[in-house]
Parts: sequence; structure tokens; C-alpha cells
Amino acid sequence: MMPGLYVTATPIGNARDMTLRALDVLEGADLIAAEDTRVTAKLLAIYAIAKPVVAYNDHNAPHERPKLLRQLRDGARIALVSDAGTPLVSDPGFKLVRQALAEGIAVHAIPGASAPLAALALAGLPTDRFFFAGFLPPKAGERRGVLEELKSLRSTLIFFEAPQRLAGSLADMAAVFGARPAAVARELTKLHEEARRGTLAELACAYAGEDRPKGEITLVIGPPSETETDFSRVDAALDRALAFMPLRAAVDLVSEMLSAPRRDVYARALAKKQDGEATP
Repeated sequence: MMPGLYVTATPIGNARDMTLRALDVLEGADLIAAEDTRVTAKLLAIYAIAKPVVAYNDHNAPHERPKLLRQLRDGARIALVSDAGTPLVSDPGFKLVRQALAEGIAVHAIPGASAPLAALALAGLPTDRFFFAGFLPPKAGERRGVLEELKSLRSTLIFFEAPQRLAGSLADMAAVFGARPAAVARELTKLHEEARRGTLAELACAYAGEDRPKGEITLVIGPPSETETDFSRVDAALDRALAFMPLRAAVDLVSEMLSAPRRDVYARALAKKQDGEATP
């Protein structure tokens, strides 16, 4: 192995997701920088690899980054790993890679498992153009704001989500995106892997009526159709109608006036009403 930083993908579930090249890197590295040393220790034990491991995560990065860069300047071979999947994809490492490159230090990508790509392969949705948006904000208002920014993208959308927020996020997506097809991928490559498909409204309803799911979750949302409703006009019309009409009457008026699906208009009107009630 040449000196440098090796950005190394690790399993997202099944330990055999590990590539042969990644195993070579971990065995040949002088040091392994891990998001969580406990998680990485289990992986190393499976493959009988004994190497020094240090923690490198969002909490200690400002303190640890200069140490790692100093060792890299001295010719060390350092493998950077996250808890699962490919580092830098909603995981620590970007600033370390950026500074290493700025200093002329060699950076090597060791590809492998990736939850966004695995979920995309299972979703049955268009793959020619996709956009990975990571985690959405936990608060509903901020979350809907981000979704509004993304709704016009002519591409499949991929998100990570926490189990306790899944039902709420799906409901917000149904309100903002309308009747798009989607897939919820859970526990990818593990024993209880699951991919549930349906419209956003169907999935939101299903998860709202069930116990909180377990495991890591990736959401894949289909792109807008060519004839998808212009919800900016729907929102503007609802704002005017709700100012002097009951919710159901406003929904009936706007859906008929703009030839928009009543279910989608109702979901957006309900979200607006709830936002108004939550505002002091």
C-alpha cells in the first residue's frame, strides 16, 4: 500500500458486504480512523484483523484531524471507516479529505456497500437520475420547507430517516409531493431486510397505524410526472380560501378550480391548518 488516506466502505448490514480490497486495506493500514471504535472492533474481530484504531467523528474531529494529518504527512497509511457503508455519505470525513487533498496528500477511494444505492436498486423507481438528500430536519415545519425546495427536481429522491420520524416524514412528503410512488427500505442486507412500496399517501397511512419500525431506514421517492399538479398554485389558492372558509369547503373549491386531486389538496390544507395552530 502507498502512503495516504484510504476512504474505505464497510458493510451496511451483512458482514460479507465487505470487499476483498477493503480487507486488504484494513490489514495493510498503519492506523484505522473509525466513527465508533466499538462498531469497528466487531468488524475487525470477524475478519481477525488486529490494527490500532482511533475514534474520528463529528464530536472529536477538530481535535483529532490535525493528528491524523500530521501522520499522513509523515507517510502513514490511514484507513477511514464509518459505522456502516461508505464514509462521507451522511458520515464524518469530508473535512479530513478536503484538507488532505489541499496538502497534496494522496486520497484513495475503496468502494463498497452503500445504503442509498442498495435502496435505489430495490425500489423499482427510475435510476437514470437520482438525488441523495441525506436526513431531513426533525421539525415538521423545517422538514416541509426542505421538501418544497426539492419537489421540482426531475429525479428520484433518496433520504435517510430515523424510525421515530418515519410516519411523520411520509405524511409531509405526501402533502408536498402528492401521489408519487415510493419505497421504504429497511435493514438492508440484514436478515430482516424489507422493501415496502406504494404511493406516499399509502405508505404514510400504513406506518401511522403500525408500531415504530426498527433498524436503519432509507426512503426512495419517484420523480414528478410530466402532468404533476403545480402545488405552488394550490398553496396560493388555499391560503386565500382558508382565510374565510372552513377547511373542507376550501379544499372542495381549490381542487375543483385547479383540477387537482382532492386527497392531495386536503393533505396540504390540513398541514397549513396545523402549522397555523402551532404558531403562537
